[in-house]
Amino acid sequence: MGIGFRELLIILLIALIVFGGKKLRNVGSDLGAAVRGFKKSMSEGDDEQTKQLSDLSGKDADFQERAGAAKSDSKPNA
Repeated sequence: MGIGFRELLIILLIALIVFGGKKLRNVGSDLGAAVRGFKKSMSEGDDEQTKQLSDLSGKDADFQERAGAAKSDSKPNA
């Protein structure tokens, strides 16, 4: 069972009473900034990981190309 509209409304009302309107706005702003920062960090990490993987696949292709050339050079003549 999830949190329904009534439960969410009660939680927000209690938070408003405890913290007050001004403090609650500040908490909401800080929470939003934290979520945006987290998402930004995650997307930067994904971009960096994708770049590293593409660099590795390029190096792997170069290695395989050189290995294939070395194999064809080393075939014995019968």
